[in-house]
Amino acid sequence: MTTWAQIHLQDSASPIMEQLIYFHDHALMIILMILTVVTYMMILLIMNKLINRFMLEGQMIEVAWTIAPAIILVFIALPSLRLLYLMDEINNPAVTLKTIGHQWYWSYEYSDFLKVEFDSYMIPQNELMSEDFRLLDVDNRAALPMNTFIRIIITAADVLHSWTVPSLGVKADATPGRLNQTSFLINRPGLFYGQCSEICGANHSFMPIVIESISINKFIDWISSISE
Repeated sequence: MTTWAQIHLQDSASPIMEQLIYFHDHALMIILMILTVVTYMMILLIMNKLINRFMLEGQMIEVAWTIAPAIILVFIALPSLRLLYLMDEINNPAVTLKTIGHQWYWSYEYSDFLKVEFDSYMIPQNELMSEDFRLLDVDNRAALPMNTFIRIIITAADVLHSWTVPSLGVKADATPGRLNQTSFLINRPGLFYGQCSEICGANHSFMPIVIESISINKFIDWISSISE
């Protein structure tokens, strides 16, 4: 999860988020290179006193500064498009979780099992335990098995919401009357926090998401205990 004064991205917990971080760093290096070259040229122009009264055009430099940005854009576009297609892939999911956004809480349904559904509300400040996080912890966490392809089906019951868990690289709109679908694989155990990322009314800030990543055996035990 995010810590105080953190300026970089959260540690990844899925292969897609890893790739997103790599792409972010790749784009940042290209921006740094452009900034360095432009700054160097501006300082050079300001500092030198050279003049040429007879230079009216420079076709070579105009060709260069037209082609160079096009090549740079290709180096950004190719990995970006690859990532977009990877994020859209649904790889034979083992577990399907249906998420329904309400004002102002989330409902979860495990579609592969009978009668496994529950609501997830933020824990009020006066009920927090010493180890809980204010505005982030919930009364019912959504448990999911790690190292397993998960499909998330997202919708809303009232207004637009957005189901977002940064460390998993997942952000999908919850739209009333429409099912949106995305998938991910959690590659380590832990608690992963998110929040609604679409302004949805007065208590928009108070509908957090908590995903608990556990082993497959523990997940089967948990599902069995709920569905009894």
